Amino acid sequence: MITAVVLLPIFFIAWRYQQRSKNAGWVDVIWAFGVGSTGVFYAIVSDGEMLMRVTVASVYGLWFGRLGWHLMQRVKGEPEDSRYAVMRTWANHRASMVFLFFYLMQASWVWIFALPAWLLSDGNNPPLWALVVAIVIFLVAWAGEALADHQLELFRREPTNKGRTCRQGLWRYSRHPNYFFEWCHWFIYPVLGIGLAFGWWLWLAPVVMFVFLYFVTGIPFSEQQAIRSRGDDYRHYQRTTSMFFPWKPKSGSRRP
Repeated sequence: MITAVVLLPIFFIAWRYQQRSKNAGWVDVIWAFGVGSTGVFYAIVSDGEMLMRVTVASVYGLWFGRLGWHLMQRVKGEPEDSRYAVMRTWANHRASMVFLFFYLMQASWVWIFALPAWLLSDGNNPPLWALVVAIVIFLVAWAGEALADHQLELFRREPTNKGRTCRQGLWRYSRHPNYFFEWCHWFIYPVLGIGLAFGWWLWLAPVVMFVFLYFVTGIPFSEQQAIRSRGDDYRHYQRTTSMFFPWKPKSGSRRP
């Protein structure tokens, strides 16, 4: 309840800021830092065993701290993300209220995605094998998402790549490798929760995240914007490259 009370005014202030700056992309930064901070807060104030709490705080702090920092560097150096620019144009004179609803909805998602930390931080230490598996998942997912973000950033820095689709590195095998590794990281929490009385609920975390990424907020918006900005080049990329799960590209995967 404390986090719910704190999150609402933070996102309300952020909404007021975007009204002046006309850059709603900061909501992504606040969301990432918000989830990380909330997860760490739960680990600090809960009564679970120390190793579990330290593990939860480390995972939430490191994962969402890196994500928030990456998003912040991108948002502060560019105009408003085209997803939000399209939303602003679509909403027209209702844009203020539409974005208010959207920001408050994002606050609720912070609260929801921090729930695994709340549940785990009140629990006993995980079995040693589960801790090792969770650490391996974290390292693989961390390295994969960081590498995908870095490869895309290097590609976008080249002026000659404007209007073209990144097919370098991990982006050759998946159209959204960053989303794939984000999803993988959510398996950490049910693994850590093995042995807890209500730990089975944590298997909903990767399921819910998959639904969000695949059907709601992630891939659908990204794909629509990519087609608007890159047209036939991205349509060709769609025909030859796996959407989510990394896989060998079909023949003719290079840009025509």
